[in-house]
Amino acid sequence: MVVEVGKASVPAGDTDWEVLVPLAPLAAWMDSEALPRGPIENPRLLGGGTQNILLRFERGGVSYVLRRPPKHLRANSNETMRREARVLGALKGEPVPHPDLIAACGDEAILGVAFYLMEPIEGFSPREEMPPEHASRAEWRHTMGLEMVDAIAALSKVDFAAKGLSTLGKLDGFLERQVGRWRAQLEGYKEHEGWPGPGGIPGVDKVGAWLDAHRPRDFQPGLIHGDFHFGNVLFAFDSPRMAAMVDWELTTLGDPLIDLGWLLSSWPVDGAETGPARNWPGFPTRAEIVARYAEQTGRSVADADWYEVLACYKLGSILEGTYARACAGKAPKATGDALHASTVNLFTRALAKIDG
Repeated sequence: MVVEVGKASVPAGDTDWEVLVPLAPLAAWMDSEALPRGPIENPRLLGGGTQNILLRFERGGVSYVLRRPPKHLRANSNETMRREARVLGALKGEPVPHPDLIAACGDEAILGVAFYLMEPIEGFSPREEMPPEHASRAEWRHTMGLEMVDAIAALSKVDFAAKGLSTLGKLDGFLERQVGRWRAQLEGYKEHEGWPGPGGIPGVDKVGAWLDAHRPRDFQPGLIHGDFHFGNVLFAFDSPRMAAMVDWELTTLGDPLIDLGWLLSSWPVDGAETGPARNWPGFPTRAEIVARYAEQTGRSVADADWYEVLACYKLGSILEGTYARACAGKAPKATGDALHASTVNLFTRALAKIDG
């Protein structure tokens, strides 16, 4: 979604990106938006994601990142782009680290899909590697973890009504809908020929039943990122400051504790010893993460385990979709196999939390 250290970019001649992002209509639309004119220069795909298409380019001395849905559209792909752009635009001026929206096009007639332009974020993804100072200073890594918590805390405190986002999600019955919503999505993958079905996912029925039986009674509504984990954040090159949350495709209005559960579902048992991605000691422990969230938001974290199990259930159900599409030849097999393994790991983790 943005510029990252170590993130591969693909030269123009090596892909069929020109079909997915035709430059002539893009330039004409940018002209209609009164953006700087000139030839579109140095277009290249940004790698690292598994779904949406990201194209960085320069025009008129300005750098842009274009985001559009994947080649094989899902039923809600265009609406997802419109929602992302709506939220990013509404966050302007808020103390929430995010890419700044430049312009959005919800009209599918321009490029064949909805899309938007945003400013590149000059930062790095810590999922695989870190710059030397970040990698060598445990106190920086500890701050990085707390910065992640502070980011979702800040998002939860945005006045969504004042930002015109009251219709972004349906609040009535939000928690009650969660299990049924994601189980229905899982069942919907049966349309992809070759997918073996949910039977290959350990504990899918048991986890869903536990979630329904232990659901919190109520919640304080707010904005949710929806896919908040170590792979969807960027950090500044010269400090432990978090530069942006990225990949906003699951953003909605609901219970912000969803983001805390999502973070916990990807955090090791003791982040201080192992780090959330590699053996980088110094990151906060899970207990520190939960305590920091409570301190920053004033929200009760008594049901943190429930939100973590829900995150495993939801994320596993989403990742299985790419595996189902891969079974039908609509996504790379290696990617599908890897994400199916992640689904299995997530449900295994949920079962351990329930039984522990």
